[in-house]
Formats: sequence, structure tokens, C-alpha cells
Amino acid sequence: MSNKIQAGAKMPEFDLQKVGGGSVRIGGEGRWQMVVVYRGKHCPLCKRYLATLDGLTDELAKVNTEVVAISGDPEEKAAPDVEEMGISIPVGYGLDTARMRDLGLYVSTPRPQETDREFAEPGLFVINPAGDVQIVDISNAPFSRPDIASVIRGIGLIQERDYPIRGTAS
Repeated sequence: MSNKIQAGAKMPEFDLQKVGGGSVRIGGEGRWQMVVVYRGKHCPLCKRYLATLDGLTDELAKVNTEVVAISGDPEEKAAPDVEEMGISIPVGYGLDTARMRDLGLYVSTPRPQETDREFAEPGLFVINPAGDVQIVDISNAPFSRPDIASVIRGIGLIQERDYPIRGTAS
């Protein structure tokens, strides 16, 4: 694993193709953004997590936060998966292994029953309007993920109180 993205660092800006057409922009300035990295079609825990996230889009709108889910799955896996889940959040696909490592994500070699390529373990990034990583949560296992409703409440408090980026002392 490469170095993880530090709290307060600029989020690398990049585009991914989006299920349904077009692309999603990760990072950049001018908006609050929550980026949820999921393992891929093979992961039932990811499907439940994304369904929960999809059910909280109104709450994200209340804190003016754009949301996008991304994975290393190719379009032929991501598109039917999104359709099967029935979610409406934007889903980017094709996150390559080099970018996974650039983001500091844990990368796993699949077991035969999982998938046919390396994949990223879960990650969640909240990027503030300056393009800085306000919140970062990176896990090495599908069982350890932040409670999305709690993160959304935290974003609201950060905005309301001009709360600083935490974890930046060296």
C-alpha cells in the first residue's frame, strides 16, 4: 500500500466514467463532495452500504454535499449491478489499481469466487469546497465502514461551526 491521503491534503482530481453515461469528477474546488469507494459487484456488504447511502440523499442535500460511489469494476459489471440495486446515486467505474494506491486504499487480490481482478477495499472521503480532504476513512475489510448518517451529521456540524480539519498535527 502506498501512503494514505492525509487529512487536509488536496484531493487528487480525476474523472471516471459513470454508469448510465457521462463521467463523474472526483475532487476539485467549489463544492462539498462525499466519495464512497466500494469493493465491487461481488460484495454483498457493499450493496447494503450503497443502498443505505442512496436512502440518505435527501440528508446529503441538506448539507449541500454531492455524493458519488466508485469502484474498480468495469462497466459490464457496474451497470447491471447498479440496475439490480435500484440506486440513483452516481456510480463511477473503472478505478484502476494505480489510482487506488494513489488514494491510499488497501488493494486486495481476489479469491476465485469474488472477481477477476484486484479491487479496492472500502474508503470514504469528504472533500470540502477548497478541494481539501476534510474527512478520510480507509479500511482493509468490508466489515469496517463509517456510519453514513453520522458522517452526514458531522458534515453539518463542520459547516455550521466552521470546524477545522482534524488529524493534521504532526
